Amino acid sequence: MNAALGVQAIFVWIPAAIIGLLLNVQVQHLGMRWPDMSGGTPNYAARLLAKYPIAARYGAVGYWLGWVSVPPMNAIILSDLVIANVTPVGLSLPENLLRLGFTVIPYIVAFSGTRTVGILHLCFIIPAVGFLLTFGLQGLGWLTFAPASPGILPRDWGQFNLIEWAKWFFVAVYAAYGCETASSFVADSRNPRSTLKTLSFAAVLLPIVYVGGSWILMRLASDPSLGNNTFLHLVAGTQPFWGSAASTLVTFLLSAGCLLSSTTAISNSPRVLYQLALDGYMAPVFGVVSSRGVFGPGLLFTFILSLICLLWGDVSHVVMVTGTGYLSSMMAVHLSLWLNRDRPEVKWPRWSLLFLIVESFVMVVGGLAWGWNHWLMGLLLAPTILVVDALIRRRSVPLFRVEWWLALYRRRHSGQVQNFDVLQVCVLLFLICGALTVGWVVRTAIDNSSLNVGSELYVLLLLSIALVGVAIACMTSLPQIASIVEAQEATEHLFKVALDPIMVIDEQGAIARANPAACELFGVSAQALAGVQMAQLLPELRDAPQFWPQRCEQLFNPRAVAFPEEESAAEPFAQKTVEVSVSSRTHWDQIEYVVILRDISRRKQAEAELKAAFARQEQLTAIATRQAQELETALSELKQTQSQLIQTEKMSSLGQLVAGVAHEINNPVNFIYGNLTHTNEYATDLLALIRLYQASYPEPNPEIEAFIEQIELTFLTEDLPKLIASMKLGAERIRQIVLTLRNFSRIDESDMKPVNIHEGIDSTLLILQNRLKPTAQYPRIEIIEEYSDLPAVECFASQLNQVFMNIISNAIDALHERVKAAILTPDGEEMPVPKITIRTAALDSHWVRIAIADNGTGIPESICNRLYDPFFTTKGVGEGTGLGLSICYQIVVEKHGGRLYCCSQPGQGTEFIIEIPVRTVKTRPHGK
Repeated sequence: MNAALGVQAIFVWIPAAIIGLLLNVQVQHLGMRWPDMSGGTPNYAARLLAKYPIAARYGAVGYWLGWVSVPPMNAIILSDLVIANVTPVGLSLPENLLRLGFTVIPYIVAFSGTRTVGILHLCFIIPAVGFLLTFGLQGLGWLTFAPASPGILPRDWGQFNLIEWAKWFFVAVYAAYGCETASSFVADSRNPRSTLKTLSFAAVLLPIVYVGGSWILMRLASDPSLGNNTFLHLVAGTQPFWGSAASTLVTFLLSAGCLLSSTTAISNSPRVLYQLALDGYMAPVFGVVSSRGVFGPGLLFTFILSLICLLWGDVSHVVMVTGTGYLSSMMAVHLSLWLNRDRPEVKWPRWSLLFLIVESFVMVVGGLAWGWNHWLMGLLLAPTILVVDALIRRRSVPLFRVEWWLALYRRRHSGQVQNFDVLQVCVLLFLICGALTVGWVVRTAIDNSSLNVGSELYVLLLLSIALVGVAIACMTSLPQIASIVEAQEATEHLFKVALDPIMVIDEQGAIARANPAACELFGVSAQALAGVQMAQLLPELRDAPQFWPQRCEQLFNPRAVAFPEEESAAEPFAQKTVEVSVSSRTHWDQIEYVVILRDISRRKQAEAELKAAFARQEQLTAIATRQAQELETALSELKQTQSQLIQTEKMSSLGQLVAGVAHEINNPVNFIYGNLTHTNEYATDLLALIRLYQASYPEPNPEIEAFIEQIELTFLTEDLPKLIASMKLGAERIRQIVLTLRNFSRIDESDMKPVNIHEGIDSTLLILQNRLKPTAQYPRIEIIEEYSDLPAVECFASQLNQVFMNIISNAIDALHERVKAAILTPDGEEMPVPKITIRTAALDSHWVRIAIADNGTGIPESICNRLYDPFFTTKGVGEGTGLGLSICYQIVVEKHGGRLYCCSQPGQGTEFIIEIPVRTVKTRPHGK
């Protein structure tokens, strides 16, 4: 620009620097608003243009394209500089290989992680910024105050040309606007506000570097023969105040500046794509990042575009094409600021509108001045990238998928390099020997050429070899070193945040390090603990550390060591018990011991209290167990007594009722039955008398004949004997029923006596006869009696009858349930005839068996074990008390010393088997 415009160049840099300064302050303000957003300026603008997604994507991609071309352009400049310095000494280097190397090496560093890129930045930013400031400030000072200065102001300002101004402002935007790149790294920073403050520092440098540097070149590099060679212009501009060192320092300035610019480009470019992917403007694959901050997909895409720019090879045309995209992105930034002028994070919206108008003019006039074909190519380049992004979204190639990159990072993170020390030594030897060899060859070439180019070539070799060394280290040693550093940081973090006191002990037993928890335990600082013998704090550890047990419990006395009062931060406390864990480790050629303490004083106190509590608890448990057993026995007896009382009272009431009814019926029945004989005799006599009268007086008077005809004497004579016989039969039936009721109740037979079991069963069936008859709901229940000859059994007859009553009643209920189930869920099969089978048999001379079986619903196995529990019933509320079978079990087993079994198959029926001895040994009731 200085060669083309001369004095007029200053009028390009002054407004460019002003706009760049204001842009820095505005971006800093936006960064305060979105400290978690990566990518910086273009992504802030995309967020502000959320309502206009096409403009947002176009502007952000244009910014990214502007930085994509920086590494290959710097590679071309550095390659030309190296070749220009080595050609005079007779060395021939491949130009294309040099360009490719300078382009690829920064990407190798970037693929190694954020830390390595930061190291590379640090290597180049100090000389680059330092020489720039020195150049600007020293040059302006020399122009102002030096006697040999041509003067700070030119005599002829020339004639202003608006088209030339727009043409070169088009290029100036590419430089002056690009000083806000610190915003790209705000999201990565541990302290975003401190990172954003560097934008203010860059804003201060902008006038010094661009206006001041341009002013120096304008006044001191005005020779037309310099052409457009950057190196020659800078040497000419700095030679008056740098003297003979000008060429060397300019070489250092150009080399460091180019390398710093390339490093910045490969750092912020993938971050722009990353944030665009997070915001949904680019393919999701660009949002993948490794644990060490490697934006793999974004770096790869940027690297491919950089190689395309490198193959093009024409710096001016590359700057023109990519600069068009960059200028369009700056227009999008100022447009977004104007459209969001009411938002608090937007500063100077009217100035932004003015800058947008100026940039629009520059875009059209300046761009066409450089050539319409390259200008149009620059405008279409961003849409082309968006088309490629659309194809990436749709393609199923593994490289474009998020899962593929995540799997790659997991494999790299989990990979371990064995024999790391061997690799590290080999890399070191390679770097030393390579640098020495290159230096020897170059020195020999310089000596043979007898040219004075040693210092410039030294600078180039120094920076080039340093860059190559960093790249080789990034590929080999630095990833392992990063892993070691990460492991050390994690260990140190655990050491500090551990709740248990941890100390590192040397071979003599002295404390080397102590964590905060240990300092809190001993009440002193880490400096006070350093050097103290562990045996002083834990007196029982007398021997050397190698003889200490790995785990033990020790008494700790805080007064054992007299720490200075000013170093003690805790009040004295009583003796404590600590649990000690000791482990050894080898640290270089020394052995260290890690001692972990755990204060267990409260636990010991709690254990003692717990033991005492256990002793008391055991006593209380024994007392409670004994009382519980007594209560359980009493409760069992109470339940049995209750059930017995209930059933006894029930049967007593029933027996009294049956006995009373039978007694009351028995007297009139006996009266009727006894008089029926006499009635029969009297009727016979009267009928005989009538027949005698008929024989003696064959001709009765009409009145008698009428009466005989009225009473139907002939029928009466035939029917009266039959009537009396029928009455006698009914009376006998009533007498049998009364006898059966008396036999069932046996109210007057409370003691055991021999009885006929069959009579008891028959009397029970007679009482239940009404339930056995057919009704509208249930069919008739068939009773099958399979009796055998049984001896008289000595038993409580009424209680045994009660057992028969309960079991047969339950059988009837089971049969009724089966009938109900068949009606509700008909399955087409014919239901078997309901029947109850009663079998009796003498097992031997001492035992008899009574089996009562039905073909009802059966009993599930889960219920069979609870049949004899008091109050357990499967019947509905009001249909049963759950005492029947429990009383039966007590009567058969406890009262008679017999056995009661239940055999059941669900759906087939149930059979209860009663086995009782013929003669029962009399026992006193339990508890009496």
